[in-house]
Amino acid sequence: MAFVVAASHVGVAAHVLALTAAILVVVWVVHFGGGANLNSDDPDLIFNVHPLVMVLGFILVIGEAIMAYKTVPSQRSVQKRVHMLLHLVALGLGILGIHAAFKFHRESQTPNLSTLHSWLGISTICLFALQWALGFLYFWFPGGAPPVRAMMAPVHSAAGVAVFLMAICTAETGLMQKGGGGPGPETRLINFAGLILLLFGLFVCLSTAIPRIISI
Repeated sequence: MAFVVAASHVGVAAHVLALTAAILVVVWVVHFGGGANLNSDDPDLIFNVHPLVMVLGFILVIGEAIMAYKTVPSQRSVQKRVHMLLHLVALGLGILGIHAAFKFHRESQTPNLSTLHSWLGISTICLFALQWALGFLYFWFPGGAPPVRAMMAPVHSAAGVAVFLMAICTAETGLMQKGGGGPGPETRLINFAGLILLLFGLFVCLSTAIPRIISI
């Protein structure tokens, strides 16, 4: 029972961290970046769509999707549906975020895929799309045979957490790359955002691990 309560508290903490990260990124983009507009003539406003969408619409949504089996108070079939749909939303928004980055590079005449952040980002979105497609085929439609699903479930779960942590690492390198350029309020805000994102990733992983510890 104590483990169940602990898992619940970890889930609540993860939600609070997600909300905090969202607020920090919105403040950064709006207050320090001047807003975000994918159709702007200003390349900086185009770029600002990227961190906004990738953090709020990709990383945070993936984290909520991972925790859906623990946080959605409903039957497992409903939890499964929420898990799949949230991941699909994250994939769509992740693609939008990648598009914003490429458009920024085109408008500002800077080369694409020239940094570690961009390499990690492309690898993460490709692996995430593959993970979602395989999960859909094995666990949704047409669905694998019960023995196959039983064999694939731990692999799918572990791979999902690994890709999620890759997304966290990608965000951290992006925040470092787009830092405020020196000591000051913007740099401190970016550093706090990176720290909160890291803690969010850890708490998401803990929220899924604690119930498994009970069953071992």
